[in-house]
Amino acid sequence: MRQTKYITSGGLAFAEEQDMGKLRRYSLKGWHVRDFKFMGYTLEKGESRDYIYSIDYRPLNEDEKEEYLEFFSSSGWSHVTSEANIHLFRANSGTNPIYSDQDTTVEKYKNLNSSMKNVSISLFLSTIILWTIFSLSTGTLKVILFFVAAILSSFVLPIACTLAATYSNKWKVKGKKGTAILLRVVPFVIFLITVIGFLSVFFPDNVIRIITSMAIGGIAFPTAIWGMMSLYHIVGRKRN
Repeated sequence: MRQTKYITSGGLAFAEEQDMGKLRRYSLKGWHVRDFKFMGYTLEKGESRDYIYSIDYRPLNEDEKEEYLEFFSSSGWSHVTSEANIHLFRANSGTNPIYSDQDTTVEKYKNLNSSMKNVSISLFLSTIILWTIFSLSTGTLKVILFFVAAILSSFVLPIACTLAATYSNKWKVKGKKGTAILLRVVPFVIFLITVIGFLSVFFPDNVIRIITSMAIGGIAFPTAIWGMMSLYHIVGRKRN
């Protein structure tokens, strides 16, 4: 009988509570999280337990890690695994939440904002620089730069939406639901206006075709990765 399985994540920025609820339901069936996997989690078979799960976002230096984990352990939360600045904990049902008030919950999402912001800014600037160099280039270099810049552009929207979602979560905790909803919509509008304006200048005759290609790429590429990862783990389970 197989002892491990892979499950997908809904994306912590978008579906953190749903993910934690799903992990709890699996623990009730005897499947417990072992570590993070690309776009999901690895579970291992064990005894049925009513574990609750919680995520924390915090950059840690090596000399801070032991004290940080001890703090949560003293509150009844066991460290499961970490990936970069994301830390997963679990506890027995009924244990007091890691974040029990508004201020500490807001601080949690601020830590996530900081990490996502650096990645988003770097990607956004790199994309702008590539498109600028592309506009000044000719011949083969121009063609190469176009494809590289187009690929990066297809990542800008998903990452911008993820960043917006982290800020949206923070404002939602503060009780400002209107601002939270607006933050999830704004990246789409700004990105679309920017792309249309840029392409109208450099490709006035092919704007619609290029936008359509980028949109398809932005959806198809991550979907293809998700599908391949799921298929890989399904085949692996059958072999075991």
